[in-house]
Amino acid sequence: MDLRRLVALLMVLLVVQLGLVSFSLGNVVFKVQHKFAGRLRNLTEFKAHDARRHSRLLSSVDLPLGGNGHPAETGLYFAKIGLGNPSKDYFVQVDTGSDILWVNCIGCDKCPTKSDLGIKLTLYDPASSVSATRISCDDDFCTSTYNGLLPDCKKELPCQYNVVYGDGSSTAGYFVRDAVQFERVTGNQQTALSNGTVTFGCGAQQSGGLGTSGEALDGILGFGQANSSMISQLASAGKVKRAFAHCLDNVNGGGIFAIGEVVSPKVNTTPMVPNQAHYNVYMKEIEVGDTVLELPTDVFDSGDRRGTIIDSGTTLAYLPEVVYDSMMNEIRSQQPGLSLHTVEEQFICFKYSGNVDDGFPDIKFHFRDSLTLTVFPHDYLFQISEDIWCFGWQNGGMQSKDGRDMTLLGDLVLSNKLVLYDIENQAIGWTEYNCSSSIKVKDDKSGSVYSVGAENISSASPVLSGRIVTFLLLLFAMLHRFT
Repeated sequence: MDLRRLVALLMVLLVVQLGLVSFSLGNVVFKVQHKFAGRLRNLTEFKAHDARRHSRLLSSVDLPLGGNGHPAETGLYFAKIGLGNPSKDYFVQVDTGSDILWVNCIGCDKCPTKSDLGIKLTLYDPASSVSATRISCDDDFCTSTYNGLLPDCKKELPCQYNVVYGDGSSTAGYFVRDAVQFERVTGNQQTALSNGTVTFGCGAQQSGGLGTSGEALDGILGFGQANSSMISQLASAGKVKRAFAHCLDNVNGGGIFAIGEVVSPKVNTTPMVPNQAHYNVYMKEIEVGDTVLELPTDVFDSGDRRGTIIDSGTTLAYLPEVVYDSMMNEIRSQQPGLSLHTVEEQFICFKYSGNVDDGFPDIKFHFRDSLTLTVFPHDYLFQISEDIWCFGWQNGGMQSKDGRDMTLLGDLVLSNKLVLYDIENQAIGWTEYNCSSSIKVKDDKSGSVYSVGAENISSASPVLSGRIVTFLLLLFAMLHRFT
């Protein structure tokens, strides 16, 4: 069997492991599925996904009505949510890097009409929902989003958005306010339907990759820091705390995604870099085995298109070229007899028959406030056949000009850890954790603590009927119950 077939076989096994996942909203649940579940995916597709994501991460947003925002980009997971009254189902990408929820709307120009993901796409129609309200440009949401009243604003004009991504794709439309429906967690393994109200984008025109059917979905659900994100809206309404956590299990598949206060396990944190579009942190040094890498003093400087970003939507890990070269040289020095070869012109692979955890060094990233992120060999090396392994570290110098000075840590290093994003206190933390177990979350109003794990909520997917799948839970610990 040639290497490409082995890679294809590996990816089939991977998507079976990742399969379906399920999110819950504090006391609310909605199911999430891995975007590539049930589809062959090779090594090049990993890089292609990350390249599209990074071009969007690094671009600026064009908002012609005034004001600046931050880009939205394609996420790895998509959720089914209910919008409108009566409620209709929509499949949206789950994305930690974007700041709004938007869906394609009726009458949209160049919006996708079908998807290769095996899901039915639905166009949102404000006129068909009795609870829908169009947001005008003088609405508080609009003035807050754009930091003031937009030029030439008149009461009857809608609050518009126009996002242009670095890869040339774009979405444009206007904001509406309507009901969103979830399954609320009322106790251990108990749920009930519940509704909230959010303001979201009604997509009127799409271009580029957003209009193609290959990975088409109904929209994007952003978990960014801006006031326009759904988590920020729910927090300002007293529904949730502006904090969330995820635990991705790459051993058994699935995991946990929690929004709200996680009370167990306890997680130490490091401060976030202020006034950044994404979840940036201060890295201080990198240790390979017992050796601290000698690097230029400015390599970890924070600033525009620099610094370290924690991003669960990126598959691999990208390092500035000087960091990548130093790290790889130190790793190879501990295996001098290793014969390396390149697969698909971008992945460094080798033949190794022993236990990689015994033969390769741990990598430790040290951050401010003495927080350390340890990445084990079985995390940064992935096996494509019985004795063929590849490095997950990627040379940022080979990426776009804007991204070559950034350190971007994706699922490669975040898996098998509970990662906490505390937006209220501007801190991020993590701890080694068994992501197939459970965590405890608190309802601040009632004081109740619920234990929620990947095995708590599961069901068969109508999209992938008969496939063996695992589930990921997203729990929003509610301050107040939805009415």
